[in-house]
Order: sequence, then structure tokens, then C-alpha cells
Amino acid sequence: MTKQADLEALLYVAGDDGITTDNLAVLLEKSPASVAALVTRINQQLQQHQSGLKLIRLNDRYKMVTSDQVAGVVTDYFQRDLSKSLSQSALEILSIIAYRQPITRIEVDEIRGVNSSGALQTLIWRGLVQQNGKKDAPGHPNLYITTDYFLQYFGYHDLADLPDLGKFTDLEQAEEVTLFPDSPIDDMKE
Repeated sequence: MTKQADLEALLYVAGDDGITTDNLAVLLEKSPASVAALVTRINQQLQQHQSGLKLIRLNDRYKMVTSDQVAGVVTDYFQRDLSKSLSQSALEILSIIAYRQPITRIEVDEIRGVNSSGALQTLIWRGLVQQNGKKDAPGHPNLYITTDYFLQYFGYHDLADLPDLGKFTDLEQAEEVTLFPDSPIDDMKE
């Protein structure tokens, strides 16, 4: 692999936070000036290939972002809520975390009876769930909680607004509860 590929991979995994010039220099074993030159070269290549991506520098951080030329299609994507549909399993996991937080993935798996790692990563990626420390137990597993965006997304002011599941005595009644009223989720595909 080349340093260019390494830089692209680092910027991709850094996501919206980006990564500092100093960290890139250490990770790539290059000087900050060499990192800047590498970024310039990558941007030139992206422009030549009419890529939908570009690299930008904000203060001392570099990040990978979409280019201005694809703004229309990206805007359409977000306005149509294509990115916001969640699978039934993701909604189950979200409900478990909302009511039992902080909770580990293993505890979620035990409640559901199946592995939840993929859907949990989707919830993290969409900003509905976040890691919040480690459990004081063997292996120190990550603890997960819902985010403020979760509240905003589903129209709650705080977790106390969630329906009280304790008032339902049997499973049939509990299945009819709408946990996420007025949500933009219409299509819940598996």
C-alpha cells in the first residue's frame, strides 16, 4: 500500500471528526508539510477523475467530504429520508437500549437471543446510540446509551417521555405500544 492509500483510509475512518495534521504525520511517518503535499496531490487526482469526494482542511484537521458538484443528489438523499429507514432488528435494539441504558451489546444479545452487532453499528453510525464508558466486568465491555439525536429524531424531550412498559401485563398489549410516535420511519424492512 502507498502512503496515499493509507491517508485516504485514515480520512475515511475518521469520518466527520477528521484527523489532525500531527496525528496524520505520526501515523504516516511523514512531516506535516509532506502530509499537506499528499492531500494536495489526492485532491488533484479526485478533480481529474470528477470524483464526488474531496479532502479539506479545517484549522489543523483534514477530513474527507463530498464535493460541491454532488450537493444536489446528496441533498435529495437526505430529504427523502432514504438514510433513515431502520430494520425491525435495529428498532428492537434501539428500544432495548432506550429502556435499559446503559447496557452492553452482550446484554442486548441475551434479551433478543441473537447477535446484535451489525444493527448496533448501524444505530451508532446514524447517531441514535453511542458508547458511554465500559462496564466494570470481565473484558470491560462497552456500555451503550441513546443520544440527544435519538430524542430529537423521535420527538421526545427526555427519556421520561418514553411509554411506560410496566403498565402492560401481557405480550399482546406490549406489542401494540408505539414506542416511537410520529417517527419518520415508514418502511421497516428486515
